[in-house]
Amino acid sequence: MRRLARFLVGLGVGLAALVVTVQFVGVADVVARARRLAAWALVAVVALVVSEALVDGLGVWASTQPLGSGLDGRDSLRFALAGDFFDTVSPAGPVSSEPIVARFLSVATGTGYADALGVRSTAKYVKSGSQLAVSAALGVLVVATGSVPTGTGTTTAADATASGTNTATATAPSGPSAAVIVGTLVAATVGLILVGIAAVRARGALSRLVVAVLTPVVRRLSGLWRAEPYGRAAVVAAVDRFWGRALVFGERPRLLGTIAVAGVAEQLLTAGALWVALAGTGSTAAYVPLVALVPLPQVASVVPIPGSVGAYDLLLVGAIVAVVAVPASAATAAVLVVRTTALPVAFVVGGVAAATLRGWTPRSADG
Repeated sequence: MRRLARFLVGLGVGLAALVVTVQFVGVADVVARARRLAAWALVAVVALVVSEALVDGLGVWASTQPLGSGLDGRDSLRFALAGDFFDTVSPAGPVSSEPIVARFLSVATGTGYADALGVRSTAKYVKSGSQLAVSAALGVLVVATGSVPTGTGTTTAADATASGTNTATATAPSGPSAAVIVGTLVAATVGLILVGIAAVRARGALSRLVVAVLTPVVRRLSGLWRAEPYGRAAVVAAVDRFWGRALVFGERPRLLGTIAVAGVAEQLLTAGALWVALAGTGSTAAYVPLVALVPLPQVASVVPIPGSVGAYDLLLVGAIVAVVAVPASAATAAVLVVRTTALPVAFVVGGVAAATLRGWTPRSADG
């Protein structure tokens, strides 16, 4: 019941934020934009969203190769879709999906939970790092060449006609300049790299801290189903296995490269879906800035809202308006089109994939 309550509260907060955003932009304008979506654009958006989910399977395949014999292509795709499902329904938000997936992955590969969590955490880090690095590089290029406005854009006559506004006064809401957003991307990339280096170099101290914090928690939780609860030795062994699996990628750089390429491919496909949605609703936008902006709203994943509903959308709409300088109504409509396509795919298709996984009960892991 508590998990259900957290899910409902988080979803309510996210939807409220989304409603406020649409109200601020103008419900009529957003609806008018969405209604202009061409049939070809909707088909293309669906195809790109599904393709993005399929490409994620390549990264899952590469990340699981250090676990025994790893997963084959079919199972990797199934785990990728299941991960999207857990991203969407978890009360803790998308940031909790990897620990959940690691549980099922340990059962599928016949390894331990710490082993599975080690490879998936590394894969998540490499994927996010590669996407941010591409975004930062493209952002610097865009700002240096001056190929996009710096945060305030005017509405064209066609845009104003679609929303019923006056062309003489209609403007896109002002926001942070492109330079500020690019600076944020660069800072996030550098920060992520430094955090990774610091974690590896100080893993001894970090491991001792983790053991001290987790030992009483593990002892208490394992006592619920074991006559002899796990103690400190078990936690130390698990932490050692985690680092062992995480660091093995250093000896297999091709796997890291595959994870990075898959992450960037997902980024390109998501940007493509946004570009098509914008074009389908009547706004022309440059593709390269959209590619640079795609990873920016991932910061919303730290907010405990299922699927980051509302938080993700608000950040992405604001970034598109500021950098690409399209009308706010067009950006909002495009983001909503993409999200209302992606979330049902994650919930329905991902839900079916998650239902087929082994490991829903503690006993099945032993079997």
